[in-house]
Amino acid sequence: MGMKRRRVLLCNCERTMALDPGRLGAFGEEPLHSHLCRTQLDAFEKAIRTGEPLLVACTQEAPLFSEVAGEQAPEADIAFANIRERAGWCASDTDPHPKIAALLAEAMLEPAPAPLRTVESDGLCLVYGAGQAAIDAARELEGRLSVTLVLSEAEDALLPAVADFPVFSGRLRSAAGSFGGFDVVVDGYAQLLPSSRRTPQFGLPRDGARARCSLILDLSEGTAPIAAPRKRDGYFRADPRDPAAVARAIFALSDMVGTFEKPFYVGYDADICAHGRSGKVGCSNCLDACPAGAITEDGDRIAVDAGICGGCGSCAAHCPTGAVFYQYPGRGDQIRRMQTLLASYREAGGKNPVLLLHEDPHGTEMISALARFGDGLPGNVLPLAMHAVTATGHEQMLAAILAGASRLIFLSPPQKADELVPLQAEIGIASALLAGMGHDTDGLFEILSESDPDRLDTACRAKARTAPVVQPSGFDPVGGKRDVARAAITALLERAKDAPDVIALPDDAPYGRIKIDGDGCTLCLACVGACPVNALSDNPDRPQVSLTETACVQCGLCAATCPEKVITLEARYNADDSALRPAVLHEEEPALCTRCGKPFGTQSSIRRISERLSGKHWMFQRPEQVALIGMCDDCRVAAQWEVGDNPMKVAGRPRITTTDDYLSAEKSGLSIDDFLKDN
Repeated sequence: MGMKRRRVLLCNCERTMALDPGRLGAFGEEPLHSHLCRTQLDAFEKAIRTGEPLLVACTQEAPLFSEVAGEQAPEADIAFANIRERAGWCASDTDPHPKIAALLAEAMLEPAPAPLRTVESDGLCLVYGAGQAAIDAARELEGRLSVTLVLSEAEDALLPAVADFPVFSGRLRSAAGSFGGFDVVVDGYAQLLPSSRRTPQFGLPRDGARARCSLILDLSEGTAPIAAPRKRDGYFRADPRDPAAVARAIFALSDMVGTFEKPFYVGYDADICAHGRSGKVGCSNCLDACPAGAITEDGDRIAVDAGICGGCGSCAAHCPTGAVFYQYPGRGDQIRRMQTLLASYREAGGKNPVLLLHEDPHGTEMISALARFGDGLPGNVLPLAMHAVTATGHEQMLAAILAGASRLIFLSPPQKADELVPLQAEIGIASALLAGMGHDTDGLFEILSESDPDRLDTACRAKARTAPVVQPSGFDPVGGKRDVARAAITALLERAKDAPDVIALPDDAPYGRIKIDGDGCTLCLACVGACPVNALSDNPDRPQVSLTETACVQCGLCAATCPEKVITLEARYNADDSALRPAVLHEEEPALCTRCGKPFGTQSSIRRISERLSGKHWMFQRPEQVALIGMCDDCRVAAQWEVGDNPMKVAGRPRITTTDDYLSAEKSGLSIDDFLKDN
């Protein structure tokens, strides 16, 4: 993410904001306007003709400014920032300038765009519901879309005089897929008889009828036939008893024909995935976190269906390795937005900033309501709009605290309350780390699942802190998730007083070590082969298993793979330098071959095998057979050939009878067989 310098056009919106450009540093170099969108529009027109990149500090009139620019300077580079509802409309005793400076600085940032996928919609729409409400909705959509109507109930239905669309009866058993490619299964499927008179009559029904469509309007009641219906593009569900909701769904569906672009909200790096190995399952965080069912198992890895994914980001936030990563925006860009907001606010004289992470448009509308009907947000509350607050991982929370935030508030829509568990887990990890460093975490992180602006106002003004958690500092958030997290944690530890080297963490934390019960371990090294991040290693010169603690992600694959079940996990953060180096967990003296002296296996394993087999197995009854257990592979094979009753030993090669043998036998007066026996 880079910061693009732009010429800033400020307007106090007919003097409803008390703005002093001189208090905004470089952002206040232009003349202050009071009616930029109307009587002073010529100032905007003059600015766009210069060809300079512009930042207009107004979003309400952005459509007007964009229209003017499209007519006079189509190539103009214009960005918009809302300083009015988010900062300028505030209580009379609030100084808005530090926050406005922060908002303008954040608006200068240009995050890397997320990759896009193309979605094709042919307009084939399934309307499913009961009675007249479903028929009326289908009639409204016909002409804009290619409609097929499936009636779950038809008693009160008045059929149209002209059959503009096909009508069937049935019950929608299931729906899968996403916008542009839904697969539906219908039971009791039957076609409308054209001779139907008083009430709709249908042919013989059949179960399991399958069809494909691009769009679905579901007017049924009860449980939705699809997972996470609110997040599924192209699927609209409305209460048939709510005409306004049905009308909104019809309006939205009407334009969903043609070619569309959708972001790839998350990416996936299979090389560092800790989901499974050799059929054993370790980490399943992403599978457990995804509310839409967009992530499925694919052997030892996972698969992300970008069509279903709604971009909540819970999978990326809770992934221990960063194999699943958020791209809307990326981790580094999101942290830089936080750092820019907090640093600019502090440089402009602001104190004790509270970072309000909110979803757009939900949070934006609540903030606007507070500004229009109240005193707006407190002057120290910095709003940061996101696609989904659930995409915030503990590494981003710690980066915000390091950058000077005194509190973090996560504002989420109430209808997404069941999706907040991964976010709560990430808050638990961040809180445990900070508490382990000696910081007071009471009220430091708060999740607000609300639609009431007054409750948002109360939450923002409560639990005020007199100072940031630590002396503010920044760092460059480059690298993977664990690299960024460790950089933030290290910087926080450097600022903590008497912080311990080891901090205990919740069981679901992605940091820690493993313990091996040496009495039961045979050093088979199955755990080493199962570790997906090479945290476990062996020693080619002796029986030994070691752990590099900084690499361990606590996926549990080693414990799941261990045949003796002697491995346990311990979640913790070890800041000592020793965590960077392999530490021996278990080792034994090697067993030496009794024949050649070469080391092989372990003494305990050889002793255990000998005790279990000697005299108890038919192959190990005699001393020379038992002695094979103490030999290396090569010597064991050689010794087996020397055993007299070796079952694999074949008879010797018979002697070849020659002409001389026959002549000698005849001379000695013996038969050839007798001669060969004697010779």
